[in-house]
Parts: sequence; C-alpha cells; structure tokens
Amino acid sequence: MYLHLLFFILLLPALMSAQPPTYSNLVLTDVFKKPVTQNSHASTIVELGPDRLLVAWFGGSREGAKDVGIYASHREGERWSHPRQLLAPLVTDGDTLPCWNPVLYRSLSGKLYLFYKVGKNPREWFGAMLTSDDDGVQWSAPRYLPDGFLGPVRNKPIEPEPGVLLCGSSTESPSTDAWRVHLERYREEEGSWERVPVPNPREFEIIQPTFLQHGGDTLQILCRSKHDRLVGSWSYDKGNSWTAADTLAVPNSNSGVDAVTLASGKFLLVNNPLPRGENWWNGRSVLDVEWSTDGLSWQSLFDLERHAEGEYSYPAIIQAADGTVHVVYTYDRRTIRHASFRLGER
Repeated sequence: MYLHLLFFILLLPALMSAQPPTYSNLVLTDVFKKPVTQNSHASTIVELGPDRLLVAWFGGSREGAKDVGIYASHREGERWSHPRQLLAPLVTDGDTLPCWNPVLYRSLSGKLYLFYKVGKNPREWFGAMLTSDDDGVQWSAPRYLPDGFLGPVRNKPIEPEPGVLLCGSSTESPSTDAWRVHLERYREEEGSWERVPVPNPREFEIIQPTFLQHGGDTLQILCRSKHDRLVGSWSYDKGNSWTAADTLAVPNSNSGVDAVTLASGKFLLVNNPLPRGENWWNGRSVLDVEWSTDGLSWQSLFDLERHAEGEYSYPAIIQAADGTVHVVYTYDRRTIRHASFRLGER
C-alpha cells in the first residue's frame, strides 16, 4: 500500500501537467461590422499596452487584385476604431502591385514593426516594412528589404536575443510552385538581414512557419504543408541551425496556422484541423484552439468556429501581459474576428 501511494505521489505532477488547461471568458467580436473592402484576410495582432491592441490585415475586391492594400484598427478597452488604410497598392513602372500578409511585431526595444509583402502573387512578391515609435499613430516611409529577403512571411517573429528578430519565411517557386521554408535573422542595430536554412532532404512542400520557444536555446517551428498535416523542425542553438524537417501528427487542411508559447510554458496552436478538399478553401470551415506541453502531441481545447462550409482561417495568436489570450482570424473573408479568453489549470 505504501509503495502504491508513493508511486501515485511521484506520478501526480506528471498527471497534472498533462491535464488540459481550462478556458473561460471567451468573447468573440468583429473588428468591423461594415466592411471597408469587399474582401478582408490575413490578419495580425500586437499588444500596445493594457487593454490596447492593434490589428492589421489586407483588403480589396479579392486576394491578389490591384486594389488590395493594408488596413488597421486599434482597440482601446472594448471599442475598435474604424479601419484606416495604412498602405495603398504600390504603383511602379506603369503597373499596380497589391499588398499581402501584414505582420505586426513589437520588439524588446519598444519599436513597432509592420512587415508586409508586395507583388502580383506569392511567387513574385518582395518584402517591405514600416516602423513606428508611437504605437502606430505615425509610421515611417516603406523600406524595401534586400533582394532575396521577405521578412516574416505570415507569422510574428521571435527574439531569441534582444535586438535580434528571427523571422519565419518561405518561398513559392515561380516555375514549379515548390514550397520551401527558411528563416531570416534581422539585427535591429545594424539593420542587417541574414538567411538561415532549414534542412528539408525529403522535400516537403512547406511554407509559413510559426515558432515555439521551449526554454533555454531550444526552438521549434510548425509549418503549413501540402501533406494534410503540419511539418516541423527543431533548433537547439537559438535558431542558428535546424534539424531536418519532418511531419507531425497534427492534421491541417493546407491552411495557415499560428502558435504561441504561454507564460506557463505550455503551447497553444490555432488550426484548421480538417482534411484539405478539392479547392483551396475546402477544410477551412472549422477553426480550433489546440494545446500541447511538448510541441509534438496536440489536443483540441475548443472550437472557435465550426460550420458546414465557409472560410474561418489564417489566425494570429498572442498572450497579453495580463495573461489574456487574443486571436484574430478571417471570418468568411467578410470581416476580421477577434477572440479573447483566459486560461486556468484544472
């Protein structure tokens, strides 16, 4: 009896750590009720301060159209501001190029970044960025990244060291449409960019990595793929080198995901967990929040959206300083939806 009790006591911490967190105070709101464009997609979110958020997305008549620009809205307390256009399509050399995939990030130095892409399509786009020193009230003029660099292609960077932004990036080949992931390191002080390869000997078709921080020097990326599941890679030296990419047992409908490392050390993932269909939008009618303690085994915590059809996709997730989790995502291309909730332990 004593041995059984001792075994249970020793096992109890592991059992408790494996219990899913509880969630409460789930609130869903639309960032805007009356769309300012026909199509809105690919939102990003950053915390500016207590009860202060900034969200950005691209909008226009349709994805890739020549009228697509970058829009943004602030939230103070519970109220979202009317969307304003931050960036118009780029007119250059007699052509008009749409904007794509904004990414907001506030570095440890306090500087606010808006990374984005410009181009006819993801096979030909190029990277650009704005910066702000006053929480997005005013922005710098656009700065175009050096040739061959895109910046964070869809998800927020991380900062393994102060002043060094590690950005998840990827390319889509103009000739073969092959998808390949790489990382890019941006040093704030020098304003320099450096490419970091991710080995992919099995040639997985992968794009749009998001980061998990496991403590110490250990990092992990999760990537969207054409293989009906996520693909990952690991680094044990703060992102300087990476293991060969490999599949994870996490179903995904070939849609963008985002993840966050919580203050507790656990991880959350926002994912479209259905199989992909004949068309690119198939499988995006369910959007869930999943949790993990190790980045390998994931369990669904709850559904943000569950419908027979429609597109609820391209999430971005952060945890605010007060512990509240914030998610923004495309709501059927009509608006951007914001979800907030609190986490607890069982």
